[in-house]
Amino acid sequence: MSEVEIPEPVASFVDAVNRHDDAAFLDAFTENGVVDDWGRSFSGREKIKEWSDVEFIGSRGVLTPEEITVSGDTVTVVGDWRSNHANGRSKFVFEVDGDRLAKMTIREG
Repeated sequence: MSEVEIPEPVASFVDAVNRHDDAAFLDAFTENGVVDDWGRSFSGREKIKEWSDVEFIGSRGVLTPEEITVSGDTVTVVGDWRSNHANGRSKFVFEVDGDRLAKMTIREG
């Protein structure tokens, strides 16, 4: 299977997540970035970090992208998520603002 082409800044974000790079993960978001994890919303760097420390970077998560779609400033990555917190096919919808992420929404893939 060939590598799936993921546009920036989402490609660097996925790489940071898979390296468990907390700083790069947080730096990927805009100042007022939002994570919507199955309807639970975390706004701003501090709240995103609190969530991530337990459920995302802190749970040693790895995302293996399988499908990528791009529509304007929205990049959708569907793939296999494996972590110490949750596992399974997941859909990550990224709203891109320049070279940062304004929002990441996580749902069932």
